[in-house]
Amino acid sequence: MAKILIVDDDPLLVRMYQTKFEGDGNEVVTAADGHEGLEKIVSDKPDIVLLDIMMPKMDGLETLRRIKADASIKTTPVIMLTNVSSSEADSNEGLELGAVAYLVKADYTPKEVVQKVKEILAAYKRELPKVEVAIKG
Repeated sequence: MAKILIVDDDPLLVRMYQTKFEGDGNEVVTAADGHEGLEKIVSDKPDIVLLDIMMPKMDGLETLRRIKADASIKTTPVIMLTNVSSSEADSNEGLELGAVAYLVKADYTPKEVVQKVKEILAAYKRELPKVEVAIKG
């Protein structure tokens, strides 16, 4: 299926999401902070990244800025998956920086998160039909 990178400093949540995604046939790579997440995006080339905001060393928004600034990884879709729901500014900033979605952990069951990831991956992997242009001359 897909290779998913989960960047979150909560080991319990990481294990829970890892179990759900692997149970659905996906490969899961994990990172505990933004620095490690950046390294794993470059080395493991995931199909999609689930990125927490509140983390030690480098928060998720700074991590997202660096992902989108790096030409080799900037097209990797990133979902902000966080408990930070009180700040609309954070969600707006995440989306403006290039996140494809902003999900508040408390608002979604793990099953719903898996489904949302499937939908986003399907949209990214959909092949557009080839268009041939005929030039009259």
